Amino acid sequence: MFSKFRNNTRELEKAKVEKWVPIGLFWIIFGITLIAFLEALKLRQFSIPLNAFLKNIYGYLPSLGGAVILLTVAWLLAKTIKLAATRSIRLLRLDERLSSQTEDSGQQNQLFLSNTIPQALYWFILLCFLPLILDTLGLQATLEPVQKLLSEFLLYLPNILSAVLIGAIGWFVAKTVRIITSSFLASVGVDQLGARFGMSTATQGSLSWLGGTFVYILILIFTAITILNKLNIKAVSAPLIAMFSQVFSVLPQIFTAAVILVIGYIAGKYVAGLVTNILTGINFNNLPLWLGLQIQPSRIQNNSLAKTPSEIVGIVARVGIILFAIVTAVDILNLTALTAVMQGIIVIFGGVLAGLLVLTIGLYFANLAFNLIITSGISQAQILAQTARVTIIAFVTTMALQQMGIATDIVNLAFGLSLGAISVSIALAIGLGSREIAAQLVREWLDSFRVK
Repeated sequence: MFSKFRNNTRELEKAKVEKWVPIGLFWIIFGITLIAFLEALKLRQFSIPLNAFLKNIYGYLPSLGGAVILLTVAWLLAKTIKLAATRSIRLLRLDERLSSQTEDSGQQNQLFLSNTIPQALYWFILLCFLPLILDTLGLQATLEPVQKLLSEFLLYLPNILSAVLIGAIGWFVAKTVRIITSSFLASVGVDQLGARFGMSTATQGSLSWLGGTFVYILILIFTAITILNKLNIKAVSAPLIAMFSQVFSVLPQIFTAAVILVIGYIAGKYVAGLVTNILTGINFNNLPLWLGLQIQPSRIQNNSLAKTPSEIVGIVARVGIILFAIVTAVDILNLTALTAVMQGIIVIFGGVLAGLLVLTIGLYFANLAFNLIITSGISQAQILAQTARVTIIAFVTTMALQQMGIATDIVNLAFGLSLGAISVSIALAIGLGSREIAAQLVREWLDSFRVK
């Protein structure tokens, strides 16, 4: 550092002494000689104004010399402090520590502090000497705005230093709390829980790392708000503080909604497994046989069993619970339009389930009626059984479509027209094709009354 200081001093001496001092002495001696020459020639009309002009210049030389001395002192002091600050920062290895803390190993930003802070100190010292130099030169018109600027800057400097200190402390606290939070979440097994949801178990990208990063960002936001309040820059701080206030006012709702979604997902997964096990225990997988569908479990291309009826009901229960959790979370977030959409989806989902339930019950009773008629032993049992099955299935299909809300008017009209057509067909068949048989039956019925 001292060798650099000596080199800079030599450069200053060469620039100021060897160049400007001889030139200045030359013009001073030349001016005095010129006045003496004019006085000797009795040319007072030239010597008097020239003498007054040179007198003003020579009278200003002490002020100019004082300004040069102040500028030299300011430059030497600024250069010394700059070199000392640079050497101190490099000895303390602040750049390397900052790079390691910010996970930045690039060469571009390693000397950030060792360049910025000394440079700021250098220009700050020169700025502090500027009013003294201007006052020595007697430049009052220029001195007043500079003094005003410097006074305002020095008045605002404590706020800047406080903001820098608050930012450094906030960043350090955020970094520490991030490490503590991530370590705590990892120790309680949060990463294993995240792995079940398909999240990474690596250090970055794990659930514990995300939790620590979230807390880290929250602390930095609080620090930014405090810094803006300390700087008292209304044009910038007011909208940012308002934005942060809105974000923080919504954060509890977002957190609650996220917790509800997680609980809904876990509860849905648990209930799905429970329902599947219970239904499997009561032989619910034989439902296709009960309904007369004659569907056996089959294997798909990857040699894994297809979904059984018990598993399908479990999936439906899981989807229903997740839908209710989504509606609750959206309602907490006060998203009215999305809440209405989700409620409509749940209504449709419930209607579809009700329709499927009605259809399932109808298929069961249709199959039951078919079996009862077949086993009764009456003549034409096969035709009557199929007729009963088709009739019941058509009836419950209409009811199921009404429950689902699928073209209710069209379904009712089609069912009514079909039933009317069947009734008319039966009436015509009996009236035209079975007229003699019907007359014979009525005659036998009347004869039986006469005998009595």
